[in-house]
Amino acid sequence: MMAGPDWHTYLKEHQPRFLDELLDFLRIPSISALPEHASDVGRAAEWVARRLDSAGLEAVQILPTHRHPVVYGEWLHAGKDRPTVLIYGHFDTQPVDPLDLWQSPPFEPEVREDRVYARGASDDKGNMLVPVLAAEALLKTAGSLPVNLKFFLEGEEEIGSQSMRALVQQHRELFACDLIFSADGGQWAADQPSLSVARRGILALQIDLRGPDSDLHSGVFGGAVHNPIHALVQLLATMRAADGRIAVPGFYDHVAPLTDEIRARLSALPYDEEAYRASVGVSALQGEAGYTALERSKVRPTLEINGIAGGFQGSGVKAIVPSSAQAKITCRLVPDQKPDEVFRLIAEHVAARVPPGVEIETTPLASSPAYLTPIDHPGHLVAEAVLTRVYGRKPYLNYVGGTIPVLPIFHECLGVHTVDFSFGLPDERLHAPNEFFRLSSFSRGQEAYCRLFEGLAKEQTDS
Repeated sequence: MMAGPDWHTYLKEHQPRFLDELLDFLRIPSISALPEHASDVGRAAEWVARRLDSAGLEAVQILPTHRHPVVYGEWLHAGKDRPTVLIYGHFDTQPVDPLDLWQSPPFEPEVREDRVYARGASDDKGNMLVPVLAAEALLKTAGSLPVNLKFFLEGEEEIGSQSMRALVQQHRELFACDLIFSADGGQWAADQPSLSVARRGILALQIDLRGPDSDLHSGVFGGAVHNPIHALVQLLATMRAADGRIAVPGFYDHVAPLTDEIRARLSALPYDEEAYRASVGVSALQGEAGYTALERSKVRPTLEINGIAGGFQGSGVKAIVPSSAQAKITCRLVPDQKPDEVFRLIAEHVAARVPPGVEIETTPLASSPAYLTPIDHPGHLVAEAVLTRVYGRKPYLNYVGGTIPVLPIFHECLGVHTVDFSFGLPDERLHAPNEFFRLSSFSRGQEAYCRLFEGLAKEQTDS
């Protein structure tokens, strides 16, 4: 009897089909933040469930929450002497505005020069699909997996995973595992792997200012009624000092100084600040004095204004005193900063400075604390060996400025740390127009996950 193909051959032969499936997946406008796309997030969940089932996963189910669902699947026949590994990813996407900056429609994926362009291509549909395809390759060729495997694929990461704590607590036994790997994240460069050891947390909030009952004629009422947009920009200007420090009283109370160890790890990274500046198309970098741009973007806290709304936005002129104004803000948080406490500080700061004649409301939108994975975590050690083999060089230890809100929930509720194992790259325009994912990373990630599953089984057997 002739042996069937191995997983290497299977992956190579099925890449055209895998790409077609990715394009199909990317056509679903699963924008979790917009209520009008709630049904599309549900359609994406159904697509993911069918894909897990066709890959050979069992007990596939869509778990509802009060907002957007989680898709679960498992294969648990490797035996009690093998670890149980949970893979995390998400199938929701960011909004697409500004739409006029897209070269092609965001949910009509196009392949150009070994890249697939679409919203969600890198964050996180392309990356999320990678371990599913790896599991399929092993199941279709060997008939089994070297580890017990579970998938936790969610539909609301981009809005802060607000329903996940209750869901994980409710289904602790279902999600119980020995190791967690996140398919949401990335590598240092196309030819250089990395392993993240820390992620900043996040606090998202909204400030609403209300003035007159309706928009007013600026020729009749201008100069007599306080303009909410003027009040808003004045408030926002009080939040940051000229030297780049955040000027909200108490903001830095629980921010520890950078240790020599962290600074040494960051300085070991090959980082060209001038190239970084040029890559984002600005004439100069800015930020908190006393820190490099790398330190500011990875391990220091931030307060960023994400959007301002109010008044007339059309072409031409409409001479009004607007009735309201709004700002959306996100803060990236470091260890020991508590999101609830930072929200209280900001709300008190703006409430104390709002001028007479204007009412203010500050609303929290989403939050998650910072997250650390021990450098000597067993999953890190296996992932390091796999990435070294796949890329031909050892991964850097990296600190990531972005947030994956569910990771501290997993640690708190399941008692398990998460290792980043994903293949997006920093230049792939995440959260921006013309997001893309390299097809070379798509195929390389499939190989890496097959080797990861094999390496985790070997580590358990050898220990």
